[in-house]
Amino acid sequence: MTRVLLIEDDPAVQKGVTLALRRRGHDIEAAASGETGLLALERYRPELVLLDLMLPGMSGLEVCRRIREARQIPIIILSARGDDIDMVVGLEAGADDYIVKPASGEVLEARMRAVLRRLAPSQQAQADTPADGTGPAAQHETYGALTVDRSGLLVFKNGTELVFAPSELKLLLFLSSAPGRVFSRQQLLEQVWEHSFYGDARLVDACVMRLRAKIEDTPRSPVYVQTVRGFGYRFGPL
Repeated sequence: MTRVLLIEDDPAVQKGVTLALRRRGHDIEAAASGETGLLALERYRPELVLLDLMLPGMSGLEVCRRIREARQIPIIILSARGDDIDMVVGLEAGADDYIVKPASGEVLEARMRAVLRRLAPSQQAQADTPADGTGPAAQHETYGALTVDRSGLLVFKNGTELVFAPSELKLLLFLSSAPGRVFSRQQLLEQVWEHSFYGDARLVDACVMRLRAKIEDTPRSPVYVQTVRGFGYRFGPL
């Protein structure tokens, strides 16, 4: 069972999403505005937030930014507006995924599971565990100023721990597991976000932008997450 906070002002959508998720065994609390949603966040302590963009008063984008300032909880934006500008702005504000309404219970469940899996060690991290039983200490890897602890899902820069949203951390772990190898946006969508549909490349680009802001000395001249024009991204070489 996952505790889900739904911030949505449309009573019909509130009811539909609540019923769909409760039928699938989730605990859900709904808030009709950004202000009440932020209050519920402190009291309810959800594991995931479903957030409408078009809210009365405080906008969904502002709610997303405020949540990200204090928490790394997974955020999935729900919106009836599917244009690229809304999608990019929402993702740049810190969301992990974006779903255009109306969405079926099956779609919501699949996206929620995919986002929540980013909080757990990835299959790649598990595959990197030494077969000789040397244990978690062998999972510490150093790349320039970055130290990556795959078993503990921790990343440090010059000894200071960095805090990431789930998508940012999984993207960094995936890219750094194969330094110098180039991955297309489609490959990253399948491996990190576990789904693909029109416009999804923006998920990758927005996440890369946020990741660079945290790990690069100069985000416009990245050393760690580099762009390969016309194809995708790679980690290094340093």
